[in-house]
Amino acid sequence: MEHTQTNDGSTDPGDDDSPRLVGSDRVLAVLKQLAHYPDGVGLEELTRVIGSPKPTVHRALGALRRAGLADQDVRGRYVLGDEFLRMAFAHHEARPDHVRVRPLLRTLAARFGETAHYAVLDGREVVYRAKVDPPTGAVRLTSTVGGRNPAHATGVGKLLLAHELDTLDAVRHWIGRTPLERRTPHTRCTAEDLHRDLEGIRRRGYAVDDQENEPGVNCLAVPVYATSPAVPSGAVSVSALTYRTPSQTLVDAVDEIRATLGPLSAPHPPVSPLMPRTPGD
Repeated sequence: MEHTQTNDGSTDPGDDDSPRLVGSDRVLAVLKQLAHYPDGVGLEELTRVIGSPKPTVHRALGALRRAGLADQDVRGRYVLGDEFLRMAFAHHEARPDHVRVRPLLRTLAARFGETAHYAVLDGREVVYRAKVDPPTGAVRLTSTVGGRNPAHATGVGKLLLAHELDTLDAVRHWIGRTPLERRTPHTRCTAEDLHRDLEGIRRRGYAVDDQENEPGVNCLAVPVYATSPAVPSGAVSVSALTYRTPSQTLVDAVDEIRATLGPLSAPHPPVSPLMPRTPGD
């Protein structure tokens, strides 16, 4: 078996599926785990969660602290460092799609009294780039900015998959050998069911998640063209509690949702630099 030398002098058996963490992979694993402990975590617990020896986890924490990506509070517990938070928030706020879409999410959340999301596709999952909760209402969704959900089980995910997977073979290839997770009894988990759903989404121009990701929650999603004139950069959804806002209410309001997004809601041809401008342009 081929072995490769790692940054900390250990060897990696070269198996991508191996749970053993080495070198930079261990440092990144520690960094990701710290995000789950906003109140801090002790070295013993972190070692147990990571599944690596205490000295190696301690070295990884040392590397993160030297870079400002981790810190240690007065109790000796480890937390994400201020430098990591600065970089993360600066990067998030500078994204053009987030900046342009967030005011529209506020409008949608206020109009429907439900949560509005903006999400992008990342492999088999969607990542939420922006979220606005309704200004009133005691019950709100637990989704978070940066959180993930399976693409096949969400309205935003299916909307974006419909623009990428236009044949049954493409859907089968995307699924591969890993079965799709059944989040609820309504989740589309076979290639054939998902393909039929994506075909309908392409015809309608919007996607519906009718309690497919979470019981009691439905949503309607439409594409957003924030960074490309022809390819969706992401999708906006209005996600609602079914007892407050039935799925059909959202479907009946799809034109209003598109109108709220304005030019971002539909593809448009790029303007050629050689095209002469007409008076009034």
